[in-house]
Amino acid sequence: MPIGRRFVAGLVASVLLIAGCERPAADQAQHQVRPDWRAVTLPMPAGPDGRPMLRDAVTCAGRWYVVGAIGGIDGATRPAAWTSADARNWSAVRLVPSSYYGERAILYAVGCRHGRIAVIGAKAGGAHGNPRVRTWRQLPDGALVEVSAAFELYGGPAAVNVSRVAGGPDGWLIAGGRESGAAVWRSPDGADFQLVENAPRLASDVELRTSATDALAVADGWLVGGSGRAPGRPDHDPFVWWSPDGLTWDRISLPASGSDEAVHRLLRVGDVVLALGSRGATFGTWRLADPTAGGGPAVPDGAAGEGWRAAAGFGVAGAGMIAGVEAVATYGDRVLAATVAAEGHRLWMSDATADRWSPVALPVAVPAGGDTAASIAATSGQVVMVTDDGRESRAWQARLSSTF
Repeated sequence: MPIGRRFVAGLVASVLLIAGCERPAADQAQHQVRPDWRAVTLPMPAGPDGRPMLRDAVTCAGRWYVVGAIGGIDGATRPAAWTSADARNWSAVRLVPSSYYGERAILYAVGCRHGRIAVIGAKAGGAHGNPRVRTWRQLPDGALVEVSAAFELYGGPAAVNVSRVAGGPDGWLIAGGRESGAAVWRSPDGADFQLVENAPRLASDVELRTSATDALAVADGWLVGGSGRAPGRPDHDPFVWWSPDGLTWDRISLPASGSDEAVHRLLRVGDVVLALGSRGATFGTWRLADPTAGGGPAVPDGAAGEGWRAAAGFGVAGAGMIAGVEAVATYGDRVLAATVAAEGHRLWMSDATADRWSPVALPVAVPAGGDTAASIAATSGQVVMVTDDGRESRAWQARLSSTF
């Protein structure tokens, strides 16, 4: 049975709040995973000197990639990327910008498809200081070339956000938002993205104001994660959307607790699909077990049946500020999640059930703030993490304990 039909077949509203944040702080510290982090050297790319500003990492067909920028003391930035075959020895990736803002972009999101990466970058500019978004595709020789795009493809008066890029069997999908609500950009090869906005059930309507933050390729199409807010309500509810082609969408409400909730990242671990995001004062997880199994025909949203369920909460998201799950990765059969909240950037690990989370010690303390960042990438054997505390940005490599 296709994954989309299983999704739309209905949901179970059982909520398990086995939250890591509900355990005493001393108990969490006792169970903290402490990797043997080792700093790795990223060579300075050709061009003006400056400090690295690392933003995202990914594994792709046996290679590691880190993306970001080089920031000068005068505030100027230029895009930068690095690659490695073993996560220890790195080389700079050649970049080929073709526009004013491409030459100044900070690369902040990277995805993988068929052994090649695609990257999103942006630089604030123009009369209103809005982000000028650019995408990059990888050439056969490994270089990243900027993709030409009309200004209003990602920008213009309807622009809201361009979040994450995912690769799949049928091409690439970017998740984000427009004034009309959740939107996506689709491309067969990363060289020509098509904006899909005002799509029924994905975009906002009289019932729900929607926003999207992440995309994931699944067996028979795409998933997009985000949130929705009903008219007259101050809080958001968690949602995912499924599409066979990136054009037509089904809206799926996840089990909600009544707190402000949103999906920030999507991840597949074997036969399990996980959605991770915020759940009130904690971070939350939702799980769809065995998504390729059989099920009934597609039915209207909200019908009873098997599907997603809420798994454990973890950490402290806090209130009154923007908190989020920044990055997710699989380490064998484990799940890693990088989060940010008022207390700073944190790292967490769970098994595929997402019912038990343990804190993971960072290589360095990373406070919250607009110029800070943390991201994670992993394989079954090792982990690469990038950190930026606003003064120094580093890449790290480690192997984690198999137990926690």
